[in-house]
Amino acid sequence: MGRLIHFEIHVNDMERAKNFYGEVFGWKFEDWSDYAGMPYFGAVTGEDNEIGINGALMKRQGPTPEQGQALNGFACTMGVDDYDATESKILELGGTVALPKHALPGMAWQGYYIDCEGNVFGIHQTDQNAK
Repeated sequence: MGRLIHFEIHVNDMERAKNFYGEVFGWKFEDWSDYAGMPYFGAVTGEDNEIGINGALMKRQGPTPEQGQALNGFACTMGVDDYDATESKILELGGTVALPKHALPGMAWQGYYIDCEGNVFGIHQTDQNAK
């Protein structure tokens, strides 16, 4: 079975992206550029004893995705404790709404956003009372 073990977010402005994801989700970054041969920062997304994976921000190798096109790739979704507070941070730091907050009835609140680099991502707050 092939389990997802790492993700990469392609960015144009590394410092802006590190600030965005660091401020919104509390991620920490490690410079792995020497290994990759390009600007590449490992993203530590949580403690080793927590469920989840780590990934990286890497320098985009082509044009930024055009707005309004269908998603071409994977959308990563981050679990959050407070949906509304997280959304406020996303918008404050230059993100925009791609698909507004909606209930996954009996499970959670879910929504999708566009980061400061033009990438789509989701946030998910578990809530059995969502409807």
